[in-house]
Amino acid sequence: MRAGFLFCAALLVFPIRLPHEHKQTVLKLVKAVKLEDIQGSVQHMAADVKGQRIFLAATGNNTIEIFDPQTLEHLNTIGGLSQPQDLAFLPESGNLLVSNAADGSLRTYDARTLKLLDSKQMGGDADHIRMVPDGKSVIVGWGVGALAIVDLQTGQRADIQLRSHPESFEVDSHGNRIFVNLPGTGEVSVVDRRSHTITESWAIRPRENAPMALDEPNRRVFVVSRRPARLLVLNMDDGAVMASLSTVADADDIFYDRRRKRVYVVGGEGSLAVYQQKGADEYVALSRTDTLDGARTGLFVPEWNRLYVVARNRPPFPAVLLSFEILEDAQ
Repeated sequence: MRAGFLFCAALLVFPIRLPHEHKQTVLKLVKAVKLEDIQGSVQHMAADVKGQRIFLAATGNNTIEIFDPQTLEHLNTIGGLSQPQDLAFLPESGNLLVSNAADGSLRTYDARTLKLLDSKQMGGDADHIRMVPDGKSVIVGWGVGALAIVDLQTGQRADIQLRSHPESFEVDSHGNRIFVNLPGTGEVSVVDRRSHTITESWAIRPRENAPMALDEPNRRVFVVSRRPARLLVLNMDDGAVMASLSTVADADDIFYDRRRKRVYVVGGEGSLAVYQQKGADEYVALSRTDTLDGARTGLFVPEWNRLYVVARNRPPFPAVLLSFEILEDAQ
């Protein structure tokens, strides 16, 4: 892959600027690199913190692209995938899990040698991946509406039927619940991962609820709906909407920064929205930073104090990978 750095702090070809209505930011652009050879869509990313690597699902290329997190230099490629969607790096084993939408597989790669170790059939449209807190199992969303819980040691699998395709979901690390965004039915389903049943369903308005994140200490669930674009803060116990704020359009990733008590929303409209949590149910729009059109997925790595965003290629403009340093105070 050719990876040519965008030169000049102002990025002459791809300008990154603050919107007029926001005069401060807590995100400082560190690097931006053109990904000349990536075609079509890009999906999610994962980090190998100890090994200093970023993995990117280049869906349109059917590859996983690997980058240095500091320089954004391209390091390597894993080829032969089938519309890769989501990634999970397992620090203990050094393996990389990749879900593939086209053939419905969950593939396991040795992240050191990049060799394929295993491929399990999940079902069509294999999508988001989340680890069970004990690290022994993985949960994969797939099909028109299902979650597969897979034991990583035995390969044993249990399926949970849902009412529509799971766009995103999060696992309660202190209990047995899985919170699942179902935009097809406009709800969040609460699933018991031991009984494999839906215990509750919370209607979401506005609809097209896509990304999700958890604030477990405050027992809050963050959900972003796209039409219109709203950040919703739900009570983890009963689904009550505790706060609702305007946010960026076409969001596909959201992250909760527990140390700074911030929420980061990545929007495909070409901007990042940051909110400061004043209390469990009080949030202030802290800053909004322009990125690029189509930059709807990201990766927050607190160990590196970085937020990464990737924009798909939009001819004649190539795909671009951006790295932001997270500042303690707004500038």
